[in-house]
Amino acid sequence: MGRTGFYWHERCFWHDPGAIGVFSSPGEFLQPQPASESPESKRRLKNLLEVSGLIDELDVRKAPPAAREDLARFHTGRYLDELDEGDRAQGGDAGDCAPYRPGSLAAARQSAGLAIAAVEAVATGELTNAYALCRPPGHHAEADLGRGFCLLGNIPVAIMRARAKGQVRRVAILDWDVHHGNGQQAAFYDDPDVLTVSIHQAGNYPLDTGFFEELGEGAGHGANLNLPMPPGCGIGAYRYAMQELVLPAIGGFAPDLIVVACGFDACAKDPLGKMMLNSAAFAAMTQQVKALAERISDSRLVMIHEGGYSEGYAPLCGHAVIQTLAGSRISVPDPQNDEIAAWAYQSLQPHQRALIDNWRQGWLRVAPF
Repeated sequence: MGRTGFYWHERCFWHDPGAIGVFSSPGEFLQPQPASESPESKRRLKNLLEVSGLIDELDVRKAPPAAREDLARFHTGRYLDELDEGDRAQGGDAGDCAPYRPGSLAAARQSAGLAIAAVEAVATGELTNAYALCRPPGHHAEADLGRGFCLLGNIPVAIMRARAKGQVRRVAILDWDVHHGNGQQAAFYDDPDVLTVSIHQAGNYPLDTGFFEELGEGAGHGANLNLPMPPGCGIGAYRYAMQELVLPAIGGFAPDLIVVACGFDACAKDPLGKMMLNSAAFAAMTQQVKALAERISDSRLVMIHEGGYSEGYAPLCGHAVIQTLAGSRISVPDPQNDEIAAWAYQSLQPHQRALIDNWRQGWLRVAPF
């Protein structure tokens, strides 16, 4: 059994986006409630690892906050200055649906620092694989704009640093968060050495990105793959998409390292998504990617925590993923796993198959590898 790292820090749980509920800003007729992006789903995952004993089989690590030098490889100096100013001015909105309050910037730098450390440890062979419990999330953040609860681009920052230090050259990013991974796409859109793959709910967030036709540009044309799945996709649709397109695309690219933007908001219990996965489906996808990494990237696999807003169910999904990543026998019962699997329309539907088959044919025409 290889060594699996688990990165976390209490500072990340202290990020406060304010009492805005599922909305991007408060309003006269919107009764305040805890923000959807709250610490609870993440804290409960860490606590569940403690209670089950799985955490004792992991290499538990902290990490320093990301330095400005590392952040500046992806983010513009102007944007970083604006975050600093907002932090001193009692918070604000980093751009589009990315509110924050005093202390949030420290949490965001800590979150990026966890991603940096996890990527470095796996890229250099210090760990076999790793899971970073990052918060705030990062896959929506762009170079000069915070978006969708994300202040800093955890994954682009970590990958750009590892490449700058010569720790890795070719990287594949798989984003299975229910929302499009626009941050990674924007970061590497013209880069032929970073494959970005996002499987997400079509037309959710952001509304202006995530279409199959976004294939990269310049030297990076054919190194960006979007699978905008229709609402209501379940276990069968995700299994088919992974087998027919996602895994073959990553395998053909042959990266030195695979990074997964691991959101759990495609689960059946999430308030911000309309998909139907259970915890076993996330474990199955993890096993698929882990087996692929063993074949093509010397097992180098890093999972960075992203979305997931069901405080009760996301921890069960996370535990199943980390158990699979570590190859552990320590499991926890999911009382709704079988019920969700038995829901109607969990099997692959004809319209879903046709859509994925069409994407596969389109991808084969443009993929340069």
